[in-house]
Amino acid sequence: MEAMARYSPPSGRGRQPGGMLPARQLPPPDPALRQRALAAFALGALSLIGLALGLGNLRRGIYVAGLTLLFAVSAIWLGAGAGRRARRSGTARPRGAVSGIVLGGFGLAFSALWLLVLAVFWPQLNTYSNCMASANTVAAQQACRTQFTDSVGGEISVLQNGR
Repeated sequence: MEAMARYSPPSGRGRQPGGMLPARQLPPPDPALRQRALAAFALGALSLIGLALGLGNLRRGIYVAGLTLLFAVSAIWLGAGAGRRARRSGTARPRGAVSGIVLGGFGLAFSALWLLVLAVFWPQLNTYSNCMASANTVAAQQACRTQFTDSVGGEISVLQNGR
């Protein structure tokens, strides 16, 4: 004996499985909100791309980390503002707003962490950078790495025990 198929009204109206009513469809967001959300997404992505590509040079890394920190904060601000304005106006949340907030959050965290590392270990990183620039042989480069590892280990032990 075949089981009869359950009737479901056209266009998804009526009760859903589990007895829930369907969510109401919100009107699309304004073009200005869409642009804010897209800008948030772009700035969040730029903050991560800038960190990935711009930290090779130590001196340039300071400026890159500061700029990506600014991009990340702007992405979070624009994304949150777009979501808040969409909620107030009763429209759907624009695409890219949440992505911009998430990417901006990661960019903010990594930029702040990198700036903290630069602030704490600047003398060691600067000495290592100068040493590697003047090292012409593999043995000299290895000596630079050993000196850097020892100096960073010493700084960490000082930070743990207090100055």
